[in-house]
Amino acid sequence: MAVPVHRFPGIGGTMGDMAAPQVAPAQVPITEEVPAEDRPWVTIVWDDPVNLMSYVTWVFQKLFGYSKEKAERLMLDVHHKGRAVVSSGARERMEHDASRLHAYGLWATVDKS
Repeated sequence: MAVPVHRFPGIGGTMGDMAAPQVAPAQVPITEEVPAEDRPWVTIVWDDPVNLMSYVTWVFQKLFGYSKEKAERLMLDVHHKGRAVVSSGARERMEHDASRLHAYGLWATVDKS
């Protein structure tokens, strides 16, 4: 496919170009933007050598209202996998969750999912 050449009067063109000027097409961004609300943020709790597993389970229950079974499952992910995603949603909310986890002595970070 041939690429059209656009010439503009007075910029490297010829006098014949002035009779039929061509307009360069508008630039269209190639990347697609995904709305922020479609990319939730997550709060991640990381394993640490300090807190007892029973304490981590209790914190998950207290802060997030998780059942004992769900809190234990998340705690075991932290213990065995080194991390667990404990909440997801808007960035501000995840920063708030991480701050609350810090207040209980847990290591937590916020990241895009």
